[in-house]
Amino acid sequence: MPPSDIPGPGEIDYRALFDASAERSGEDRMEWLKEELIYAACDAYLAMTGRPTAIACIAQGTFDYIYDDYASLEAQGLVPPNPTMEARLVLAVGRSAPRLPKRDDARLRGWAGPTLREAYGPGWDRGHFIAYAMGGVVDGFELNVFVQRRALNRGWKAHPKGPLYRRMEDYCAHNRGTFCFSRPVYVDESAKPASIDFGVLKSDRELWVEQFDNR
Repeated sequence: MPPSDIPGPGEIDYRALFDASAERSGEDRMEWLKEELIYAACDAYLAMTGRPTAIACIAQGTFDYIYDDYASLEAQGLVPPNPTMEARLVLAVGRSAPRLPKRDDARLRGWAGPTLREAYGPGWDRGHFIAYAMGGVVDGFELNVFVQRRALNRGWKAHPKGPLYRRMEDYCAHNRGTFCFSRPVYVDESAKPASIDFGVLKSDRELWVEQFDNR
């Protein structure tokens, strides 16, 4: 679980949500957790950003992606163009699923163009909020892609929690239908999260949530 027992602005008390779901079971519990987590994530996101928002829910495969489509506000002339204000993910939540037959690597390489290394340096990857191996996709609008520390994305020991991140992803990939979520936490107006809360509801019905630094 994240280190703070008392959630501050932009934080979520995952344990309280989990405990509140205890009187439910099976699919009813999963749906309740999903709905309440979406509400909590949106509230936390609004608490940590002072800008106008255009939050939408977009389904991809077995996951729902809650997305702040700030670019649509600019396109409609509702806010002035600002290069520092980026559209970005609020939450990805759903059930792990088998990987697609073919990974869309060409599109992934095109995301952020050839400038990723120049903009951020060699220690960064184009990562997935929901890993390809557990049912995550790119599929056109790149909601699932973000600038991620390479050592974290690849599960390397160079990141203090790299191997742990990979173990959680592998758990979801090897246990199809696992309820899980990825929630980015931002400290500026860009789409690059400072950290990621990754959560899994294990087969023994225990909630497993960890926070991963992405700075």
